[in-house]
Amino acid sequence: MPELPEVETVRKGLLPVMEGFVIRHADVRRPDLRWPLPERMSERLSGQRVLRLRRRSKYILVDLSSEETLIIHLGMSGRILISEKPLGVFHHTLPAPEKHDHVVFEMETGTRIAFNDARRFGAMDLAPTESVEAHWLLKDLGPEPLGNVFNEDYLEARLRGRNMPMKTALLDQKIVAGLGNIYVCEALNRAGISPRRKAGNLSRPQIARLVPIIRDVLNEAIAAGGSSLRDYRQTDGELGYFQHAFRAYDREDQPCRTPECDGTIVRIVQSGRSTYFCPGCQR
Repeated sequence: MPELPEVETVRKGLLPVMEGFVIRHADVRRPDLRWPLPERMSERLSGQRVLRLRRRSKYILVDLSSEETLIIHLGMSGRILISEKPLGVFHHTLPAPEKHDHVVFEMETGTRIAFNDARRFGAMDLAPTESVEAHWLLKDLGPEPLGNVFNEDYLEARLRGRNMPMKTALLDQKIVAGLGNIYVCEALNRAGISPRRKAGNLSRPQIARLVPIIRDVLNEAIAAGGSSLRDYRQTDGELGYFQHAFRAYDREDQPCRTPECDGTIVRIVQSGRSTYFCPGCQR
């Protein structure tokens, strides 16, 4: 499932073609994705100007001139692809929508933006902009890891007394929003912290080291366009390439990349998910 860097990459790709422009027509081509789509969705989106594109955790928020916000979640296989008419070409036909283009936005500029989701694990909903943070998908989310609220004081307080493994704690969206399996493995490897370590046993210096490492990993991944494993693509259809910089994730039986460590990356299963780490330098 796309994590924070992948969703932020999609948001940034949509900015120049969506923000500030009117949705001339929204073609809603099926009644549901993971859940039923909003009632009268086409009518409520068509003719509205996109005032702002935001991201909250793994969700894209599209604030509209109707004072509603469209909430978009990519799910396991969702993609948003952009088709534009080339400048100076006056007789140009955009390609026909693909089989799994379930919601298609025709912008006033002639740009087409398609939500494509072969397995339909994605989701869309509409909510009043003034209360969108209270929507059931968003209301229990913790702070953004790239924001000021997520700092060592906050994380120390949230981890205090917890017996869960450190990886499980960082995957808890109520503690910190947007982190997933890939970037938790990468951050813990760089911080030298075992994913099996009890969250409540981390020292203050370890927490102080971990917080900026989480930010660094996310920012590097955003700069690289995210990580492409299986379905993920950027809005222009290109692959992200942060996977080439992985130090732990998906590197089972390969040498640890931590300087002066001669250990080997191993894979274990935690809560039904693969965890990659180096037992030699992650304590």
